[in-house]
Amino acid sequence: MPISIRLKLSLMMFLQFFIWGAWFVTMGTYLSQRFSASGAQMGMAYETQSIGAIIAPFIIGLIADRYFAAQKILALLHLVGAALLFSAAYSGSFSSFYPYILLYMVVYMPTLALVNAISFRQLAEKTAQFAHIRVLGTVGWITAGLLIGWFGWEGSQNLQFTFMLAAGASLALGVFSLTLPDTPPQATQQRPTIRQLLGLDALALLKDRAYLVFFLASVLICIPLAFYYQNANLYLNDLGISGAAAKMSLGQMSEIAFMLLLPLFLRRYGIKATLLVGMLAWVLRYVLFAYGNSGEQVWMLFFGILLHGICYDFFFVSGQIYTEQKAGREIKAAAQGLITLATYGVGMLLGFRLAGYITDLHHLDSGYQWWQIWLIPAGIAALVLVVFVLSFPKQRRLPV
Repeated sequence: MPISIRLKLSLMMFLQFFIWGAWFVTMGTYLSQRFSASGAQMGMAYETQSIGAIIAPFIIGLIADRYFAAQKILALLHLVGAALLFSAAYSGSFSSFYPYILLYMVVYMPTLALVNAISFRQLAEKTAQFAHIRVLGTVGWITAGLLIGWFGWEGSQNLQFTFMLAAGASLALGVFSLTLPDTPPQATQQRPTIRQLLGLDALALLKDRAYLVFFLASVLICIPLAFYYQNANLYLNDLGISGAAAKMSLGQMSEIAFMLLLPLFLRRYGIKATLLVGMLAWVLRYVLFAYGNSGEQVWMLFFGILLHGICYDFFFVSGQIYTEQKAGREIKAAAQGLITLATYGVGMLLGFRLAGYITDLHHLDSGYQWWQIWLIPAGIAALVLVVFVLSFPKQRRLPV
């Protein structure tokens, strides 16, 4: 691949995830500081991600894949997104903020598939080369967190600037997308059915007991996952941890390291052990958050953040690999679409609803009862782990 194209794709990935990381991590803190938002309102704001994930297949499958070049619709969506983020930054109340962020996630979530499509069309060795391009996305997310910490917006209660920063990056990516390699619709593509868009052709996989157990566990483990996205930054700021967003970027740094270890672990110990380690990490992370503090137990908080690499890679990434291995050639794309819809759509939607309810339930005049809030997702993750251990049959090691 020409170096100029590699650099363009890498910058595209960097900006794509920089935009998301610039506001998503600290949104709960922003809503609490700016609007004194309730847990239910924070849950509503975060569940817009799930709504966007549910709608995204229709935008991609019915519009982008048939009528427009991918780079052009990517440009349009990011330019519209920039306007929505600027509007969100100047909202004076939660009721005016919510419609902007809901519309934003509806236009942002489809861009995740678009940047992948643009990248894969240019890659000769898709498996090996894509990892080198995609890692720049994680670097972008990390950079956003470090910048927020460097500017000190959390401590000065100026987190509206995160939306302006994201809007500026979205504007830049919108314009830059027009310079990306041309990625026209595949001329041979037929109009997809609703069943194909939702990945329902992959439901046949659920006849396999092992995959059914994994599928249900994936949906359920997203419930405790939502607690982290919604509450972690608010929690750290509530404890007085300075530069919380920057410190949370340590989790993405560990994600890069454990991504490199994942294939080795899968080869040596197999898929069941890998998934179990991922779920166990979720339990441990929330227990550490429950009993950590900004004093002598501050190490618990940092250890919990660093567990992100295991939490995400050993369950979600290994699950994507497992799905790829289990699906036949005809339904590989449908299978990935189905697991994404089930987890980021249904699972996290339920998770954000529950996280909002639990947060409100443990919010007193004296503040949040954080140890009780964190023990609930720890318990849910532990329950999912136990059921998984008892139900998932022994599997041969994957040829990763």
